[in-house]
Amino acid sequence: MPAREELPSTIARSPKHAQEIWLETHDAAVKSYGEGERAHRTAFAALKHQYEKVGDHWEAKAEWGPSDEGAAQPGPSGDTAGGVDANASKRHLYDIAKRLDVPGRSTMTKDELVEEIQRANDRETRRSREREG
Repeated sequence: MPAREELPSTIARSPKHAQEIWLETHDAAVKSYGEGERAHRTAFAALKHQYEKVGDHWEAKAEWGPSDEGAAQPGPSGDTAGGVDANASKRHLYDIAKRLDVPGRSTMTKDELVEEIQRANDRETRRSREREG
């Protein structure tokens, strides 16, 4: 199935460049690995080098690179930060948490900010999908 038909809604709400990265990587991965989860994971890993998930969409990162240790590893990597740029500075994470109105952000550690941003992203994605549904 062409990637365009499988484009996740969070990417569909993102800049065209993010969509192109995901689509091209997904199609190449399907040729290498076949349809399925591995092709999707590969496409998301490529996207996470240049974009981070903020709310219900993806935004360009100030500095390119893997978003977390899981995104940096080839193949199945287990847990990742779900598109949150866990390698970003605490200040950057705080600013994202502020945009997402994460309560208690001023007293959180960097790891706690990553976790709460991921939860806020999941909530925003659910809300957007419900509105679209």
